[in-house]
Amino acid sequence: MRFEIISEGETEKDSVAAFLKRWLDPQLSQPVRIRVSDENGFANVLRKIARKAEAKLSAPGNEEIIGVFGLIDLYGPAFPDHAVTVNERYEWFKEEIEREVSDVRFRMHFAVHEFESWLLSDKSIFPRAIQDVWPANLRPPEQVNFNEPPAKLLNRLYRQATNRTYKKTVIGKQLFANLDPMTAVSKCTYLKAMLEDMLAMAKKRGL
Repeated sequence: MRFEIISEGETEKDSVAAFLKRWLDPQLSQPVRIRVSDENGFANVLRKIARKAEAKLSAPGNEEIIGVFGLIDLYGPAFPDHAVTVNERYEWFKEEIEREVSDVRFRMHFAVHEFESWLLSDKSIFPRAIQDVWPANLRPPEQVNFNEPPAKLLNRLYRQATNRTYKKTVIGKQLFANLDPMTAVSKCTYLKAMLEDMLAMAKKRGL
C-alpha cells in the first residue's frame, strides 16, 4: 500500500518520503510506501496536478494507492486579493485544487511557507557555526514568512557563518535525514494536519 505525492522539486523527492514515513510507520500495523514525483517547480504542479492525480488514481494497480497528495510550498504561487493571511491562502488554494481534482482519494496540502520551515523546528540539527548565528528572535517555524521565507533565511545564515550558500539538494537532504518528525510536528501545525490526514486515510484502509 502506498501514498503518491505530487511535489515541486528534487529536495522534496529525495527527502520528504523518508521523513514522513518516520512519523507514519510506527502508528500503523505495517509500513506504507510513499512515492514522490518531482514536477520541477510549483507552476508545473499547479498546471498538471488534476491530470497527474487522475492518471495515478485510474492507472493499473491503483487499488494499492491509499491516497494522492499534492504538496508544494505556500511561498511562490499568486493569490487573490481577498486571501491575505496564511490560513486564508492555505484554505483558498486547498479548496480550489481539491475541487479541480474532485476525488475523495486526493488531498492538497502546503508546506508553510516552505519545506525548510520544518527544518527550523530543531536548531540542534544544524552545524555549530549556523547555531552560533541563529536569530535570537526567530519566529515559530511556520511563521517564517513571505518576506524572508525559510530557504532564504537559511541561505543568509549559511553565507554569514560559512561564506557558502545553503544548497537544498545537498545540505537540505542531510538535515532532513537528521530531523525527528515528532519535533517538527510539535511545532508545525500545517505539517501535523497533513500527516494526520495521511494517517486517517491509512487507518481507513485497515493499516
